[in-house]
Amino acid sequence: MHYDREDLEFQLWDVIGLDRLLAGSDFDRAAVTGILDTADQVATDHFLPFGHLLDEQEPRFVDGRAVLPDVVKPAVDAHVQAGFVAAGFDPAYGGMGLPETVHQAAGFIFAAANVGLAGYAMLTIGAGRLIESFGTEDQKTRYLLPMVEGRWFGTMCLSEPQAGSSLSDITTTAEPLEDGRYRISGRKMWISGGEHDLSENIVHMVLAKIPGGPVGVKGISLFIVPKLRQDGERNDVTLAGLNHKMGYRATTNCALNFGEAGDCIGELLGEPHRGLSYMFQMMNEARIGVGLGAAALGQAGYQASLAYAKDRPQGRSPAAKDPAAPQVPLIAHADIRRLLLAQKAASEPALALALYCASLVDRYRGGDADALTLLDVLTPVAKSWPSEFCLEANKHAIQVLGGAGYTRDYPVERFYRDNRLNPIHEGTHGIQGMDLLGRKVLMNNGAGLAALSSAIQSDLSGAEGTEFSGPLQDALADVARATQALVPQILSDPERGLANATLYLDMFGHVVMGWMWLRIATAAQRLQTDHGSRPFLSGKLQAARYFYARELSRVPEWAHRLERNDSTAFEMKEDWF
Repeated sequence: MHYDREDLEFQLWDVIGLDRLLAGSDFDRAAVTGILDTADQVATDHFLPFGHLLDEQEPRFVDGRAVLPDVVKPAVDAHVQAGFVAAGFDPAYGGMGLPETVHQAAGFIFAAANVGLAGYAMLTIGAGRLIESFGTEDQKTRYLLPMVEGRWFGTMCLSEPQAGSSLSDITTTAEPLEDGRYRISGRKMWISGGEHDLSENIVHMVLAKIPGGPVGVKGISLFIVPKLRQDGERNDVTLAGLNHKMGYRATTNCALNFGEAGDCIGELLGEPHRGLSYMFQMMNEARIGVGLGAAALGQAGYQASLAYAKDRPQGRSPAAKDPAAPQVPLIAHADIRRLLLAQKAASEPALALALYCASLVDRYRGGDADALTLLDVLTPVAKSWPSEFCLEANKHAIQVLGGAGYTRDYPVERFYRDNRLNPIHEGTHGIQGMDLLGRKVLMNNGAGLAALSSAIQSDLSGAEGTEFSGPLQDALADVARATQALVPQILSDPERGLANATLYLDMFGHVVMGWMWLRIATAAQRLQTDHGSRPFLSGKLQAARYFYARELSRVPEWAHRLERNDSTAFEMKEDWF
């Protein structure tokens, strides 16, 4: 099993309270169960069997094309035909109007089975939603409809070889033409899904600058640049090369040249010079998707190492005196249980946070404007905490298998390599820290942090007197003190003030995950009261205790260091290295 279906349903119905979100919609519990059943079948039949093959046979650059193994197209076709690309879109454009919480739950199943194959849909959905949000009706007809149908795929083209994450330094240009279109010229790097033959067309969402516009990021516009034009002729978009990655190999990753022959034509999406604000919609959706994928890889590693630990005989108890006594399974050893529990304690709240963020999207679509404020402050955590700490969980999965885990005979080393991308793409771990501390906690006079504190306090009030309420309350106070100490420094000296933003993100994220464990534990205790204890629920409570004892307990020391704003790294001179 590549994921825990019982845990996923527990998280949806008992932790999130999906019944309340579905009220008044066209979906009920039976419909959601059917959707998850379909996702499970497609993932198990078409994604899961090819993980090892697609890792070994990465995409090849042949005559200007990206060539993938033959198994890829039937897999993505099965995904499309089952409706999972269309599912989240408005029915007006051929979608199902599926609640985002359910859509993300299905995405978790696919990512746990084969995260590289799942990437094509995630990119297409994100690009399609940009057109849905900011495109003209004509653009929606010409581009969005075939994307919802899954006949055309999409990408996001931000980075450039010389700019990386510094988007103010991009040099791709868009020269206006008399017919209202634009001639695009430039190079883009690290473009996932940028070239393949899996779909009839690829719709690139390209950031570029219109000459004469404002300098820096204020002069960036967003353009629709298809691989093939409406008449079926090839646009001047060429594959310059493929990046050979450590993992995540089922998704092509490309260097693309736009307008190499001077004939790349694109269309402006929305208004000029607002491209970065538009693209942030896709980036923020992708960031939550990255966190979900990291949680899925953490879960996949946990399931694989748990099965191995139960099956593999290894040694005897330290108390055993008879060397001829039968060996015990690995899971009988305390340190193996620690490694398994550490994985569980990381991957399950990471999934809980991704689903919670998805529920905020549903609440916002339902008219709750405050949900967006909370989502803004949680997005850096939802992306980065799973990427950092579910990667650590994958390390533990390898350790459970020992030497076998370090070989390609078992999938756990692949999960680690796949997950290592997640602290890097869609904004590195460090960039997310600066976004959280330098922007999100300061925006609107701290409205995001206030919204988060209010949400946590609401759940704490329902768990008053439990073993988890006091430690979480104390940790929340630690975050408040550290934030109060750092904000004046950020305002007066941003470089020094943000020097420890990554540590702030880790501390903040641990408190958020402590909150997720409080929600999980509260739901488990409620079920125990109503239906009696069972191993599944006892495991939840023990994993929560582990997280509080081993992880949340780190928050006071981190907060103390942040209050002092330790300057060791900041004061290190370049020529001292």
